[in-house]
Amino acid sequence: QVQLVESGGGLVQAGGSLRLSCATSGRTTNSFVVGWFRQAPGKEREFVAAIWWGGASTQYADSVKGRSTISRDNAKNTVYLQMNSLKPEDTAVYYCAARTGVALHNESYKYPYWGQGTQVTVSS
Repeated sequence: QVQLVESGGGLVQAGGSLRLSCATSGRTTNSFVVGWFRQAPGKEREFVAAIWWGGASTQYADSVKGRSTISRDNAKNTVYLQMNSLKPEDTAVYYCAARTGVALHNESYKYPYWGQGTQVTVSS
């Protein structure tokens, strides 16, 4: 059973940085994709970034491209989302999600495994 636990959220001023972590367990294959999604109050959940566990493939939403970096630490079974130059519109609950396979899908329904979420609040 795949389990995901996010951490690293918090309150930060606009222009600041945060690094979110997603600790994974139960993975049995490198054909595994971890994605980050976020959901702001009153809005639909949206894709942020994704990474393939077996290689260097990554994908980013246009809204965070150039400001964020997704990476993984194989030894720690952890995926990170480094977010820089944060804006108030980045305020949301950030979720880590996972699926087996190699395709970096940006549709949330294609990810069967989810963490509990971590709140990111960016003040202006």
